[in-house]
Amino acid sequence: MHRATAYHDALGDFFAKNADTSPYNAYTDRPAMLQLAGDVSGARILDVGCGAGHYAAELSARGAQVVGIEGSATLLRHARARVNGQAELLLHDLEEPLGFAADASFDGAVCALVLHHVRNRAQLLDELRCALRPGAWLLVSTTHPTADWRRFGDSYFSQDWSDLPVADGSFAIHYQRMPLETFLGELLTAGFVLEQLIEPRPAVGLRDIDEAAYDKLHQAPCFIAVKLRRP
Repeated sequence: MHRATAYHDALGDFFAKNADTSPYNAYTDRPAMLQLAGDVSGARILDVGCGAGHYAAELSARGAQVVGIEGSATLLRHARARVNGQAELLLHDLEEPLGFAADASFDGAVCALVLHHVRNRAQLLDELRCALRPGAWLLVSTTHPTADWRRFGDSYFSQDWSDLPVADGSFAIHYQRMPLETFLGELLTAGFVLEQLIEPRPAVGLRDIDEAAYDKLHQAPCFIAVKLRRP
């Protein structure tokens, strides 16, 4: 991905550690997306922007054959340690075509909290459609547009590139805001069919660990997740 959006160096190290137990990653996004995936035993799955390997490890443990791609060498190092050889992991810039992927070679693809970092989303979605076999699924999660609206203000319909401070302001995550019509419109224009849309709430286990975060994430949505099909 573009240098400004991939999680390199110290930011990558922070994200890898934080995603282990974060109320947002570990207890909200990941459980919701894995539930959307359902039974993956025997499926060949592309993990797009695999980060520190949390999805690749979980999907592999559930019987999937996983190929993960990631633009940050820092995150890929964490991912390789996490999957311990149980998934194929490649350093790949998501702004570039998926030259390694043969047409109709995957049964599913996961794109978890990464699409809003990609500038050439039309190309990536077209490449994913080609890489997926007919009838295969695509899971995508992103920041909820109302959460961004509450956080940054301005217009709900803003498509500005924004910087979200993390780690008490030590780092910032650079991504593009998208209203719902843009998020869904790009996916549908790419030729996918919407099957399910959810606004993930945190898993119940978070309540015992961080009750304040549990309550907060039940009052206002943070993410939106969809399951689509490739016709």
